[in-house]
Amino acid sequence: MDREQSLSGYCDFLISLSPEQLFLRAPVIALVEAKNENLIGGLGQCVAEMLAARLFNEREGHPLASVYGAVATGTAWKFVKLAERTVYLDLKDYSLEDQPDKVVGILSAMVKQAV
Repeated sequence: MDREQSLSGYCDFLISLSPEQLFLRAPVIALVEAKNENLIGGLGQCVAEMLAARLFNEREGHPLASVYGAVATGTAWKFVKLAERTVYLDLKDYSLEDQPDKVVGILSAMVKQAV
């Protein structure tokens, strides 16, 4: 959170390299914003969460080249990447029902790129 930059609130899910999940430790790798049937509507909030995660990582001495995010409805997923000052949006939506291996593969790749 960074209230000075209006970055406060809660994310739905996050992925971290922290060995314990009771307390948040850097680095935060990815955030997932859950939305009811509206992937596009969740993108702004997801990007704000990614920016806050990047700032958190930097303050904790664990800067990452990229922070990842996703907006999900439960079955539909859209992936986002924040690198420096640029947001990259995967234009394709992925279906957990039709492509579970692809969704899990992308999430796994996010973690592997951070280590």
